[in-house]
Amino acid sequence: MLERKKTRQITLGGVKIGGDAPVVVQSMTKTDTRDVNATVRQIRRLERLGCEVIRVAVPDMVAAEAIGEITKRISIPLIADIHFDWRLALKSIEQGAHGLRINPGNIGAKWKVRELVEAAKDRKIPIRVGVNSGSLPKDLLKKYGHPTADALVEAATRQIEMLHELGFHQIKVSLKGTDVPLTVNAYRLFSSRFDYPLHIGITEAGPPPLGIVKSAVGLGILLSEGIGDTIRVSLTAPPYDEVRVAYEILSTLGIRKHGINLVSCPTCGRCTVNIQGIARKLQKRIEGIEKPLTVAVMGCAVNGPGEAREADFGVAGSKGEGLLFKKGKVVKKVRETEMLDELIRMIKEA
Repeated sequence: MLERKKTRQITLGGVKIGGDAPVVVQSMTKTDTRDVNATVRQIRRLERLGCEVIRVAVPDMVAAEAIGEITKRISIPLIADIHFDWRLALKSIEQGAHGLRINPGNIGAKWKVRELVEAAKDRKIPIRVGVNSGSLPKDLLKKYGHPTADALVEAATRQIEMLHELGFHQIKVSLKGTDVPLTVNAYRLFSSRFDYPLHIGITEAGPPPLGIVKSAVGLGILLSEGIGDTIRVSLTAPPYDEVRVAYEILSTLGIRKHGINLVSCPTCGRCTVNIQGIARKLQKRIEGIEKPLTVAVMGCAVNGPGEAREADFGVAGSKGEGLLFKKGKVVKKVRETEMLDELIRMIKEA
């Protein structure tokens, strides 16, 4: 298990973030928040996949008012994403939002920030200071020439100091960029100076597979160094993919186990069984099964039998048939057409 940096702990709804709490997986809805039914449907599906915190865009007052009905129909904490208009933050809090994501620098006059901070204090709602390389203050861009790790950290520090002056300390921070080295260096620098819980991610990472690779590399580096208390994988894709990838990153690093660990060979010219098709179908059928199992699907006689034996369940296929394994022992031989159903049966019976 990797050792995480100890940060302050905050509470978001019923979810603990920071301190000794597990790394929390979150996503953001891609529906129109004003469409309550569509938004609730998406959040409920995300809940089933293991999403633990959800963020929704609040572009106007209608969206802010919709939060009241949405929070009544979901089971995970909801964060209202606010920009420019402090009144949207006030309405979101009134409607039951469990947290805010703001950039104090674009809210406007200090009295506006004070109003929303006082409302957050009253409801014991934490605020995420969200710094993004694409929206740095103009004076910092002039000072540094372009987005740098120092610029992101200075922007975050400025915003934190503003909240401190208002007596607010229930803070978590993000410093996201589209560039992986920039983002990693910004988080490293901030983590060396502050102990606020960190929400980590690579912003606007792009569609799969590009966005998955960027996110896995960037988040993997940070998490391996003990940095990160909550994560979002930002993909140009349905939010369900964001949650799946987030858990795969955490599982690969041994930080959190979630569902079944599927091991399958990449296939080559030695493969005489449709392993790619079996693996794809198996991946779909095991989604939502939370058993902490490793299942192997192998397609040749070189590494297949040995790797399948190391799994809880596995199959090593060759020439239209395969050997089924359970806890390292051969159970039986089956036809290729039976392999998938037999594996599913064993998983469900475990």
